Amino acid sequence: MESKLAEKSNTTMMMEFILLGFSDIPRLQWILFGIFLLLYLTILICNSTIILITQTDPALQTPMYFFLSNFSLLDICYATVTVPRMLMDFCTKKGNISLYACSTQMCFVLLLGGTECLLLTAMAYDRYVAVCNPLHYPLVMRHKVCMQLVAASWVTAIQAAIGLTYLIFSLPFCGSNRINHFFCDIPPVLQLACGDTSMNNIAVYVSSMVFFMIPFLLISVSYGKIISNILKLSSARGRAKAFSTCSSHLIVVVLFYGTASITYLRPMSNQSEGTGKLLSLFYTILIPTLNPIVYTLRNKDITMALRKLLNKLLT
Repeated sequence: MESKLAEKSNTTMMMEFILLGFSDIPRLQWILFGIFLLLYLTILICNSTIILITQTDPALQTPMYFFLSNFSLLDICYATVTVPRMLMDFCTKKGNISLYACSTQMCFVLLLGGTECLLLTAMAYDRYVAVCNPLHYPLVMRHKVCMQLVAASWVTAIQAAIGLTYLIFSLPFCGSNRINHFFCDIPPVLQLACGDTSMNNIAVYVSSMVFFMIPFLLISVSYGKIISNILKLSSARGRAKAFSTCSSHLIVVVLFYGTASITYLRPMSNQSEGTGKLLSLFYTILIPTLNPIVYTLRNKDITMALRKLLNKLLT
């Protein structure tokens, strides 16, 4: 009887965690604060600019830029879920986060990450239709269809995010309440759970396969057909133009899927805490910073729209 009571007390649900963040390098705290603040402001300004020009410039009222504006909004939300909290922890040097705040943050990270995976797939489909079926493009990629693809991405990701978050936080947590991360991500939180987490690990792995591998395979098939069609074009100028419209999206896909898949598809037991934090920095902060730069530098339409906007502001 006493042993059962002791076991029950040891597995009492914790109501607060401590995010350690980058407390292991105290000398660099304010330098990191400045860097992450600068990156966050860059994400806000650059992605907001893309949303503004795609909504106001008549030349950018196409399905491709509709998806791009939604993608930029996702990047802003993705960074906002993690970075302000991290900046606050740099200032307070505490890192305390309640169980409910931690679960909410995790749910939003999963929701936005899952939506981004599916939206990248929709963008690849848009490029496939544009290159391989240009005559049917206006009919296939109607505004209603684009809206449905975006809505389906959100609805599918919401269900998966809520289900995974519930599954993880229904576990008892005991022992240490220190999360060696700068936000409540699945691998470091699961490491603090008591009891058998094998079913949870399987659920995370299956969800990762659904949201990473299946979309990635669909994107790969789309781009395989796109490249095949581009190579058949007789005009060198036509090939260059087709490659330029697709290359930006392909770079973003490689960057995002490369880092996120390594984090969630590796076995939890093999995950290094330092490596996990570094990879998370890539797909939550650095990639949302790079995305608008990649799309701007590689896209003449956006460059021209930016020039028009600057001319209006300066005159």
